[in-house]
Amino acid sequence: MHTKKIIIYVLCFLIIVSLVFLVIRLKEDTILEKQSTDDLQEHGLQESNVVVLETTKGNIEIELYPDKAPITVANFKEYVNSGHYDGLVFHRVISGFMIQGGGFMPDGTQRQTNPSIVLESENGLSNDIGTIAMARTLEPDSATSQFFINTEDNIGLNYSQGNPGYAVFGKVIDGMDVVYDIESTETISKAQHQNWPKEDIIIVKAHIK
Repeated sequence: MHTKKIIIYVLCFLIIVSLVFLVIRLKEDTILEKQSTDDLQEHGLQESNVVVLETTKGNIEIELYPDKAPITVANFKEYVNSGHYDGLVFHRVISGFMIQGGGFMPDGTQRQTNPSIVLESENGLSNDIGTIAMARTLEPDSATSQFFINTEDNIGLNYSQGNPGYAVFGKVIDGMDVVYDIESTETISKAQHQNWPKEDIIIVKAHIK
């Protein structure tokens, strides 16, 4: 009987020691993780939320809002990092409305995309001047790579009851003069599309700043 008690005490002791070591290890891991994040931020290694579109008209810098549209921002960044936008054109330009790109090459060929994403239009952001939103078909969850930059306050594109709207996920912070320059370009019909700029306005390179 005495031996059994000793064994029970030893087992309890070992369990307590194991739990103490586990708690210490978890605390150490948490500290290391925080230090790693702090180091990344200190040395500027954490990925930025500013994207630069280098176009034949000039550069457009866009700040992204992952806190408001996480799926949309991640999708856009994936296209940027993969080089998808490089060499594509702004293919739809409507004065007093918006400029649209991210889908077609200069000859009108559409570049292959990833699967469509869920619509995040109900995020409190409005399609105001300078904001960027995802283009889509009549089906709400159909956005892939195409985006547009608003050149007016387009409240009709916002989410409301009975209107799924268009998901805003960022805003131009530098280069609105370039946006307006693109907006003012002459347009024609091309590749079965109206409002196609007569002059090829190419996204030479898109990259995260």
